[in-house]
Amino acid sequence: MTYSFRPAAASEAKPLVGLYAESGCGKTKSALLLAKGFAGDMAKVGMIETESGRGEAYANDPVVGGYRVLPLRGDFSPKAYGQAIGAAEAASLQALIIDSASHEWEGVGGVLAMAAANQADGKKGVLVWQKPKIEHQREFMGRLMQTPIPLVIVCMRAKYPMEEKVAGGKKDWVRSENLEPKQSDDILYEMFVHAWIDRAHNLHVTKFTLDEEMRRVFSDGEPITVDTGKRLAAWAAGRPSVSAPKAADETGAPTSAAPRSSAPGRITAEQKAELERECDAALISVTKVCDKAKIFSLDEMEAEDFDAALAWVRKVAASRAPDEAATLRKIEAAKDREAAAEILDTCRNFPFYDRLSSAFVAQWGQ
Repeated sequence: MTYSFRPAAASEAKPLVGLYAESGCGKTKSALLLAKGFAGDMAKVGMIETESGRGEAYANDPVVGGYRVLPLRGDFSPKAYGQAIGAAEAASLQALIIDSASHEWEGVGGVLAMAAANQADGKKGVLVWQKPKIEHQREFMGRLMQTPIPLVIVCMRAKYPMEEKVAGGKKDWVRSENLEPKQSDDILYEMFVHAWIDRAHNLHVTKFTLDEEMRRVFSDGEPITVDTGKRLAAWAAGRPSVSAPKAADETGAPTSAAPRSSAPGRITAEQKAELERECDAALISVTKVCDKAKIFSLDEMEAEDFDAALAWVRKVAASRAPDEAATLRKIEAAKDREAAAEILDTCRNFPFYDRLSSAFVAQWGQ
């Protein structure tokens, strides 16, 4: 084989999008809306469906109905996924949705099951994971990375894992504040864009390509729509300019893609500090606020955008907040003090924490 260089082509950068969320947050519908906007014709959209038919719930939906499905049942091995991706390629799809990729990792016949079978057969050390990981990379990840399908959307289940923290000199296990997909630790590194979806169906982007046009495609803190898919299709087509989202969302949060003026009128140090405090309390990265405002740092924010940015942060915080009454019932029904404390700790950054804390002390003591 002869090796040679060629000029770089933007068209080779095909979007591979990862969406992850807890159950009921709208991964499937969001993926279908994105695929429709991208492909235009739902007959060109296909789904590798592993959720016992739940992925077909929108078959008669007036907006996203008409897509094609390849059900996977019983065998969720990397090889089975790879063969399904091959079938999608043979069908000449314009957009492929994998709903969900979590089964390839933790489902029947998946990577974890393969490793457990090796362990049961008496294999030890690296031999337990060697073949499962090789098959995961070759049959699943390799196929995802090299497929000619113009758009692949990978849906994944997600959870808040437990993590060890030290407080007052004592170690304790608490629920993490970061949502993680149920898949291999490094799968998100392979995604061109990845994001999680909250219970209000709003998107929270956790990785953007550095391409400024791509930053205009996804509206952070808002639901995915058909228009999101249209903007993504325009980006993939290599157009010189992608129409940006509307100038402001319902809260007035700045989304204009127009370059910022270098004239005076930026936010004050006090306003910057207030935004940082609000972001910290809401567990929102300051970077996300900057992405929303199409700036690189808070120092570049115009004073006239401060109120809108602050309102957006508070809106996102409110959408993430658990239900106070439901959380109180969980604390009261906890099997022991440790379990109740774990539930309480998940609300540490929300306004009603002190009320829940008082209820906790009344039931379980200091």
